[in-house]
Amino acid sequence: MSASDEAGGIVPLLEPRDGLPPVVETEAALAEATDRLARGEGPVAVDAERASGYRYGQRAYLVQLRRAGSGTVLIDPIACPDLSGVDSALRDAEAVLHAASQDLPCLAEIGYRPLRLFDTELAGRLLGYPRVALGTLVEEVLGFHLEKGHSAADWSARPLREELLRYAALDVEVLTDLRDALAEELAEQGKTEWARQEFEAVLAARPAPARPDPWRRTSGIHRVQSRRGLAVVRELWTTRDRIARVADLSPRRVLPDTAIVDAARSYPANHAQLIKISGFAGRQARRHEKEWLAAVARARASADHELPETTGGAVPNGPPPAHRWAERDPAAAERLAAARAVVTALATDSRLPVENLLSPDTLRRLSWDPPSVTDEPSVAQALASYGARPWQIELTAGPVALALSNPKAEAPDADVASLKDPGPDDPGPDDPGPDDPGLGEPGPGDAPP
Repeated sequence: MSASDEAGGIVPLLEPRDGLPPVVETEAALAEATDRLARGEGPVAVDAERASGYRYGQRAYLVQLRRAGSGTVLIDPIACPDLSGVDSALRDAEAVLHAASQDLPCLAEIGYRPLRLFDTELAGRLLGYPRVALGTLVEEVLGFHLEKGHSAADWSARPLREELLRYAALDVEVLTDLRDALAEELAEQGKTEWARQEFEAVLAARPAPARPDPWRRTSGIHRVQSRRGLAVVRELWTTRDRIARVADLSPRRVLPDTAIVDAARSYPANHAQLIKISGFAGRQARRHEKEWLAAVARARASADHELPETTGGAVPNGPPPAHRWAERDPAAAERLAAARAVVTALATDSRLPVENLLSPDTLRRLSWDPPSVTDEPSVAQALASYGARPWQIELTAGPVALALSNPKAEAPDADVASLKDPGPDDPGPDDPGPDDPGLGEPGPGDAPP
């Protein structure tokens, strides 16, 4: 019987069942906690809290673990920055994380690299849940309510307040229970193998390469039309990033994107002109006024050949933005429309999001430059080269091959003019936000207030 059946409604989780454990802040306490985790049984629930809305980068400021027979462990990775002992103690344990791709990089930085994974968010997507936030899944699947009011807290502040520690402990309280329930549903839907392959892909994923022009992700950059204006954006963004890195502050706390864009449109040359832009009035921004003015001056003085192009930021050797295909290559636009239509239909039949069946980038690349022979084996080989998993290839290779070889027959009513790629203000699911320094995407607990 579920908790909701027992209580006649959703049951709020207010206190950890074993009480709030002390934070591990010394090597002796870490050794004791490591031994306790090693003596536990079964999977280990893992979570990490970052502070990307406040600090530069994506480092962990609290790590939570819970395992049957071990209880909950809260570790301060600032005081105990080496968790390689925990990693060794949990070598054989499956790690249960929610949205694992967000936490695994910062956990790896401090020495924890699990070999087996169950990602509850990804499992929820494969099962077709329309909303897969941790609190939502816990409520819908288990009948418990998790308070998420501290998701925007500054986890870098010390000492951490008791209510934050309680919130963090509760995040791993029922994570293993959620894992077990979702695993059962995956088995019922015949998706256990799909999930296994997806989890392995998450563990094997390499860090995304640095963007060649990360400043082009500045929010609102579409309002800057000239090359010299883009040079101002580039110089201010680079200056802000250097200041933020040295001060260990989120770039947006040093200078907002809106200020960069406004400066790129008005070219402030002195104090009076700069302070007319509201974004430069903040305490952090005022400290660096001379540097902002110097950055604008460099852009104004740049020779024409040094100015950035008005278009840029595309993936090297990749296809152009899809909304231009109808004009540049109508046949490719038809292929993409037809391939999208069949993949959408397959995803609907399989009760999962389209992007989890086949990534949009893979579909664009395949449609723009299909194999010379668009039969199922050739398309399957191409999909594998783009990183598609075997289960994805099995479902999509045949139908996509038909769509590419005969797009009008497969999607006669497709509107190729509606093709659209994410723009500067519409980042894709794997893109870092505009103020992120390129070290990973902020997670649900890392957005600024």
